Amino acid sequence: MTSPAEAERWKQLDVRHHLNPFSDYQSLKREEGGCRIIERAEGVRLYDVEGRELLDGMSGLWCIQVGYGRPEIVDAVREQMEALPYYNSFFKTTTPPTVELAAKLAQLTPDGLDRAFFGSSGSESNDTVVRLVRWYNHIQGRPEKYHFIGREMGYHGSTMAAASLGGFSSMHEGFRLPLEGFHHVMPPYSFGLAQPDEDEAAFGLRAARAVEEKILELGAENVAAFVGEPVMGAGGLIVPPATYWPEVSRICREHDVLLIVDEVICGFGRTGRWFGSETYDIAPDVMTLAKGITSGYVPLSAVMVSEEICQVLEEEGGEFPHGYTYSGHPTTCAAALANIRLLEDGIVERCGKERAPYFQERVRQLADHPMVGEVRGVGMLAGVELVRDKADRSRWDDRSTAGSMTRDACMRNGIVSRAVGDTMVMAPPLVTELQDIDLMIERLGQSIDEAYQGLRAS
Repeated sequence: MTSPAEAERWKQLDVRHHLNPFSDYQSLKREEGGCRIIERAEGVRLYDVEGRELLDGMSGLWCIQVGYGRPEIVDAVREQMEALPYYNSFFKTTTPPTVELAAKLAQLTPDGLDRAFFGSSGSESNDTVVRLVRWYNHIQGRPEKYHFIGREMGYHGSTMAAASLGGFSSMHEGFRLPLEGFHHVMPPYSFGLAQPDEDEAAFGLRAARAVEEKILELGAENVAAFVGEPVMGAGGLIVPPATYWPEVSRICREHDVLLIVDEVICGFGRTGRWFGSETYDIAPDVMTLAKGITSGYVPLSAVMVSEEICQVLEEEGGEFPHGYTYSGHPTTCAAALANIRLLEDGIVERCGKERAPYFQERVRQLADHPMVGEVRGVGMLAGVELVRDKADRSRWDDRSTAGSMTRDACMRNGIVSRAVGDTMVMAPPLVTELQDIDLMIERLGQSIDEAYQGLRAS
């Protein structure tokens, strides 16, 4: 076990030398005790340097599908590193794991998505999407068709183009974002945006038609693509009404706008099926993959591209001037193949039939709590909306206080759950056993109650 002195040394090194992502640096510097340092993990449990155990209700960052400590992935990485740790995919060159993974992804993803372009993160691959789609239109003599439509509260990554695709003002202000050519429409967030007496079906159609209104405003001849996650993750686990995606799909086809589905969170079994596109019967032209592709063991992402687009690239495009040093990295591709073998060996199937339904049943039992306005979810994804008053859905004065207080209570109570504003989000590993699901929900409920009592007292 790590000594207290070594643990303290790491915390001081973190404060002095490490810029943590998405962190308030002033607050982090003042934080008593410094960062929590996670030292090891097994199954669905994390252990910090003080020896405290945490149930990982967030799969790291939505990505640890098969749980921690799988020797099959570790062995695959070691074997590949011994044979060929790295080589690039530039200059008419590739490696065996790269092409094997591309073929496997073509087999797994929806019909027609037969080509893969690899990167190292969802952000990188969503940048690739922007360049790929604009290049596709450019070589067809349609350079004006370059505008992208995303959604408010949508998240597609942190690079300049990916953050522009996303609809978070906090990621735009101070960065001169979004870049020119990126636009946003309302999300399918019925809890917060439905009108009085508007049912789910009607709201879903209204949210979808906001996409069409923006296409018409910009001119369909100028719009390249619409991009969205099947279920919006970092926006607060927004599950679309059943009417939403069929109407969005119809609108995109009618106006010759490419449909891009960001499966970075929803892919590889997270929604109870292999991809969120299957869950919602979406036929994308382009699909972005990351996170669960390797269960987070090593960085890897991919863009799956339709044969129709690839035919234009091959016949009219010449060289596509884009790529990364680590595109198709053989070691990460070997890890992905090992991870997919595990998922194919009953994990996705059992999750969809047993674990996900049980998780949804249990998390919805939190809806009776006086501070819970709504529980929503699909597969191994859930969002618990926290409110001051259930009747009128009013918020606490500061729209993140309830969430941050609950998140901190979760840590004290031995569970990792993420606060997105005042929505508590959960995404446990697909292999979480039923008794651990019970324990996660029990601890989340306890944490919500502690935050509620604290807010009432203040």
